[in-house]
Amino acid sequence: MNPICKLFNVKYPIIQAGMVWCSGWKLAAAVSNAGGLGIIGAGSMYPEILREHIRNCKLATDKPFAVNIPLLYPNIQQIIDIVIEEEVKIIFSSAGNPSAWTSILKENGITVVHVISNTKFALKAQEAGVDAIVAEGFEAGGHNGREETTTMCLVPMIKAAVTIPVIAAGGIASGKSMLAAFALGSDAVQIGSAFALAEESSAHPSFKQRIISAAEGDTRLAMKKLVPVRLLKNEFAEAVSQAEAEGADRNFLVELLGKARAKLGMFEGDMEKGELEIGQISAMLNEIKPAKQILEEIWEEFLVGLKQLNDLHNQIKH
Repeated sequence: MNPICKLFNVKYPIIQAGMVWCSGWKLAAAVSNAGGLGIIGAGSMYPEILREHIRNCKLATDKPFAVNIPLLYPNIQQIIDIVIEEEVKIIFSSAGNPSAWTSILKENGITVVHVISNTKFALKAQEAGVDAIVAEGFEAGGHNGREETTTMCLVPMIKAAVTIPVIAAGGIASGKSMLAAFALGSDAVQIGSAFALAEESSAHPSFKQRIISAAEGDTRLAMKKLVPVRLLKNEFAEAVSQAEAEGADRNFLVELLGKARAKLGMFEGDMEKGELEIGQISAMLNEIKPAKQILEEIWEEFLVGLKQLNDLHNQIKH
């Protein structure tokens, strides 16, 4: 049995990323009901809002689901308390040191997965006792690695470095890219941008339309002096680009970013002044669909591609 399907008790080795302002309980439940692993993104939720989403998700699905927790979250103790109190079974941690919380979570029977962008952090996560890791290449949307290592380079490096299961992320939105990730050694894939476009995603309709209209080269990694983030081009992204070109320091970028910039864009729909986080793969996304359809189309294309490779192998062998 696939190690990730066994670890999470899911049908397909397909995980929906825990994206800020996009992945509430409706999306997580839809993905889990379809046989993947849905994730509630706690990064854009106040503690009690997260509690509501967890409870609603439990009402909407009897399948496993997870919560993504950025470890730099200012209310991290409250968030940890809530996921333990609400008996969440799987946690994806990110943006911080997993050694601080992994043992506490595991002592409460929680499976822990940590998101990393380089080998150093992969080894630290394994040492901290996590059950699996997400190797996220810099094609991915949202917060990213400063090294700018691509998924194709990162996944085999991480797979060679650790003994725990590896989930590939970044630039994956189809069965073909999923197949490529498996060829590189991954045990599953985590998909963000494609599910940000799902009908059940809480992203603003204007943001979904901007994703659909995105072309090749319309995203870039920015704000490396703060926390690197991949942004879709707009007035805000251009202001950041200009500031960085002029050598702006960290304090200036903090002031430029301000507060609730991501909410303004992705959730409230200001397509020029808001922060729009999305992956490079957005250039290949062109339709809003139910999450179930997205997952099933990816899986079917994966199986077709796998058969084609097997056929090719047989042709060469004979």
